[in-house]
Amino acid sequence: GRELPPPGVSSEHQPHPLSPAQPLLGLPPAQPGSPFAPLLPAAGAAASRAGSRPGCPRIISRRQWGARPPRSRVPLRTPVPYVIIHHTAGNRCTSQASCIQQVRGIQNYHMDTLRWPDIGYNFLIGEDGNVYEGRGWRTVGAHAKNWNYKSLGFSFLGNFSSRVPNTAALNAAKSLIQCAVSKGFLRRTYTLKGHRNVFATSCPGNALYRVISKWPRFKAKP
Repeated sequence: GRELPPPGVSSEHQPHPLSPAQPLLGLPPAQPGSPFAPLLPAAGAAASRAGSRPGCPRIISRRQWGARPPRSRVPLRTPVPYVIIHHTAGNRCTSQASCIQQVRGIQNYHMDTLRWPDIGYNFLIGEDGNVYEGRGWRTVGAHAKNWNYKSLGFSFLGNFSSRVPNTAALNAAKSLIQCAVSKGFLRRTYTLKGHRNVFATSCPGNALYRVISKWPRFKAKP
């Protein structure tokens, strides 16, 4: 059965199950002018306010992807010492419209099925080359049991057990890490980990794990 949280700890801070494909399917396509998924100008336009600092990737804000408001939030004390990499284990997305559908589906699953107050990840990374704001820089996530209060959780959209994310996604993730450091939300002496390094799980998938294990500041063991 599902492990119960210790007294006084919300169940949302338990490790998330791999996001099933079902909640990510059947969502209405993004419509021009829709309040749920307003598309940004083509790549190369000014980044959203969430990632406007030079050197940061293009970040699609919660407002821009049509996020539901959180039911509650806990402030994150920054800069944190860790960044933890995940994959959603769902469908891939290579366009902004399809990635928005994925992110909205994940938020619905986390809030409606798992009964968490918001989407669990701090940021999500699409193979369209964009980063999608989850809980953001200043809010404790729900992505890695016992590590949420001292880390940022970045999740690649898709299943990377047997394939590697494309170059656009990998570059966006590396840029996001440097962005976190430059904005003061992640320590310059940070440690990078995969979800499997802090909990018994296959996340972030074997193929992606092999890639991040070669990135700077990666450390498998505490």
